[in-house]
Amino acid sequence: MRVSDVMTRNVECTRPDATLQEAAARMKSLDIGHLPVCDNDRLVGVLTDRDITVRSTAEGESPKTIRVRDIMTPEVHYCFEDQLVGDAAELMKEKQVRRLQVLNRNKRLVGVVSLGDLAVETGNDELAGDTLEAVSEPAHSRR
Repeated sequence: MRVSDVMTRNVECTRPDATLQEAAARMKSLDIGHLPVCDNDRLVGVLTDRDITVRSTAEGESPKTIRVRDIMTPEVHYCFEDQLVGDAAELMKEKQVRRLQVLNRNKRLVGVVSLGDLAVETGNDELAGDTLEAVSEPAHSRR
């Protein structure tokens, strides 16, 4: 089974120059906790609800003035839509992430694959369980 068979398509993005308030409002309206950050049609980062809380709110930053680029996670973990689901699960384990951006071979964003997608869409409880277990391990115990 390929990533394209299980991924979520039609992914919404935010811009690096958007305010946190704009990005948070978009997350709220879409009922999500993660937004890819795209500059034109290129993926340049990821913004999560945790980024907003830990990197901005906890520091007392104003969501009306601080920009997405200032707190986004610039390191983007991704896989390709034509890769096998097992390969994406291994990458999630290795990087300890619960979702991967999905790119086509032209490196354009075409979707997102999450642990939930692995669990529900593949029907492979062992794959999903093993991946969740590895992702949930504290980073220091993996050395």
